[in-house]
Amino acid sequence: MLLLLILAVGGALWGAFAGLFVPRAAYRLSVPPGEPWRAECPEGHRITSWLGLARCRQEDGGYGPRTSGTVTTTALVCAALAATTGARPELGVWLLLAPVGVLLALVDFTVHRLPDVLTLPLAGASLALLAAATLLPEQGGSWTAALYGALALAGAYFVLFLINPNGMGFGDVKLALCLGAVLGWYGWGVLLIGTFAGFLLASLYGAALVVARRAGRKTAIPFGPFLIGGAFVGLLLGGYTA
Repeated sequence: MLLLLILAVGGALWGAFAGLFVPRAAYRLSVPPGEPWRAECPEGHRITSWLGLARCRQEDGGYGPRTSGTVTTTALVCAALAATTGARPELGVWLLLAPVGVLLALVDFTVHRLPDVLTLPLAGASLALLAAATLLPEQGGSWTAALYGALALAGAYFVLFLINPNGMGFGDVKLALCLGAVLGWYGWGVLLIGTFAGFLLASLYGAALVVARRAGRKTAIPFGPFLIGGAFVGLLLGGYTA
């Protein structure tokens, strides 16, 4: 119990630190498809790098999502993952991927877009990092299952994309490579539960918008954040039961 508490506190500290750098990247990436990434702050001053706090040096003002929100969210996500995964090597993988998941969710909520510059490297990184985790003792999953999970989920989402491109975007298909890998690591049961949880969260959100008269039945909603949320639920379950 003491070890899990230490891991949770460590995860929270890491998440809080990583969350500091999410707003700048989210601001730069939150542009419609076809437009270049933002290179200037709202006041027109040039942003020289991707890594750093979302503050303008000339005006000393912030921009993008609230840093307090990204710090809190990322800290809670990482703490929960650490507490349920325990001292297994895959925990390092989850802690590295979690801030990127928060970043992707923010961008998709803002502009309904999952940038290739994040989704494609994330797919490769997840499989590479999980392959490295298999070299260490006490791992709780299987790399082969992770690979099959990535291919299966991306294939299933690609079929949904072909059937209804307005409901399932191609960015969601590319995101599924990463989500399928991390969920598949713990087996097909966790993959199915995490996928179902994502669809359930999206359905509840859409229903809430309709009830609040903020959207109609055909209104497009960003699907990526709920897929990521469902994967988070699946990882909590997989880490706890592994």
